[in-house]
Amino acid sequence: MDRISKENYYLDIAQTVAERSTCMRKKYGAIIVKNDVIISTGYNGSPRGRKNCNELQFCMREKLQIPRGERYELCRSVHAEANAIIAAPRDQMLGATLYMACVDPENDTIIPHTTSCMMCKKQVINAGIAYVVVRDDKESFRVIDVNEWIENDDSLTGSFGY
Repeated sequence: MDRISKENYYLDIAQTVAERSTCMRKKYGAIIVKNDVIISTGYNGSPRGRKNCNELQFCMREKLQIPRGERYELCRSVHAEANAIIAAPRDQMLGATLYMACVDPENDTIIPHTTSCMMCKKQVINAGIAYVVVRDDKESFRVIDVNEWIENDDSLTGSFGY
């Protein structure tokens, strides 16, 4: 009997967490793992107590035709990575790995080649997370060394989006 890899095991969990997302554009799920223990989970959705986009039946960024990766201050959602970081004690995140999956809300298929936005990258760096593993399809994933985000500072490029 074949056993799935540890990475895909955690990515399956992150993908399940994405099912809680309330975003109408993309459903993200994230989990933070250290020493094979899940420290926290997060999905993208409005702050506690505020109405979600799926309840309002519109996305402000879509309504204003804002390109992906830009003007996140207009988004109602807290991102999956941020929600997972908020829910975890910093000392448990030091050296941890964040696993992330993104799903299309229209057809529940995995959206490949996603990455964290600039704001979430900064939060991941400050949390002390060492690696981010992103699902590209049911079997494939990318492992990002967070030090690459520090050394290749995309906030200095002047380009927006991702």
